[in-house]
Amino acid sequence: MAERSVVLVLHDVAPQTWVDYRPFVEAVDALGGVPITWLVVPDFHHGGALGDHAEFRRLLDIRVTCGDELVLHGYYHSDDQPAPRTPKDWFMRRLYTHEGEFYQLSQDQALQRLHQGVEVFRRNDWPLHGFVAPAWLMSQGTRDALRQLPLSYTSDPQHLYRLPDFTAVDAPGLVWSARSPWRRGVSKVLSDRRERQWRTAPVIRLGLHPVDMRHEFSRHYWLQTLRRLLEAGRTPMTKMAWLASQA
Repeated sequence: MAERSVVLVLHDVAPQTWVDYRPFVEAVDALGGVPITWLVVPDFHHGGALGDHAEFRRLLDIRVTCGDELVLHGYYHSDDQPAPRTPKDWFMRRLYTHEGEFYQLSQDQALQRLHQGVEVFRRNDWPLHGFVAPAWLMSQGTRDALRQLPLSYTSDPQHLYRLPDFTAVDAPGLVWSARSPWRRGVSKVLSDRRERQWRTAPVIRLGLHPVDMRHEFSRHYWLQTLRRLLEAGRTPMTKMAWLASQA
């Protein structure tokens, strides 16, 4: 059987969310040899730029040295565009998520924020290969802007896309909606079913969010699922390392 992999991805990484993630990351580190892909937000919800948090930046420095990957994840991770005008936009920007930062940006707007994010990585000497839009929502302007940057990939829930031509690579992912008990219950049922369906898939991505870490039920699920996939013989990799292995 061809080698199969598992990719552990932490979304919405910022100084404000580290308190949620820290116990889980410590548990993963205790397993040994599991690299993590961190989706880093330069100024989470306009709540303080990474430049103001030296200790957190040092933490990310250490993670890079240990083999983890840092990915640019929006810039503010908040939708600060004018109010929705159509039913579709209202659904996507107010019901589906309030954080679709790149959902409505023009090419120039998207390019400006992307350049700002790239500059944050450059100032900190962090390698940068990927960009993931908050909630995976990208306008056509964002897609056009990404074609102009020296990045290797972006993604949605079920694919990685090689840049600049957006060549799709199947990479199924598990993700939860964990804000209420019934959502966590439904997420568990759906995730168990998908894991069975994808048992022979070349890769399974585990997409975690800070809210998952605030509930024992969902936190326990992610750690047990990671352990189960490792015990099944899957090799833990970062997103970029796995994508490179598919070349």
